[in-house]
Amino acid sequence: MRWKAFIAFAVLMALTSFADSKKATVTGYVIDSACAYTKDLDRPISEQCAQECAKAGSPLVILAEDGTVYWPIDNARPAHGQNKRLMKVAGKKVTVSGQVHDRGGSKAIVIETVEASK
Repeated sequence: MRWKAFIAFAVLMALTSFADSKKATVTGYVIDSACAYTKDLDRPISEQCAQECAKAGSPLVILAEDGTVYWPIDNARPAHGQNKRLMKVAGKKVTVSGQVHDRGGSKAIVIETVEASK
């Protein structure tokens, strides 16, 4: 009986989590998270700068054209950081699509596709 309750709870939580997300496409720059907040940049200083910050451990984020910061996240459990995946486009303008999650004014995106913009 406990297993049935546990399974029902797990399904409910999964459905609730999925319901709070929406699929979206976002265009913006892959930038060091610290620079996005502390330097109020609209774009990275350079590709090399974004790459060096990421290599030093700073998380990369997507800074959308409207100024919204999207934290790239993973759907896996345990989750994995996304710097490795974004390193080849660090400092570049990109278009990403995936599931967007909102929580407390913060946005995150589970990236399905990422392409360098022209």
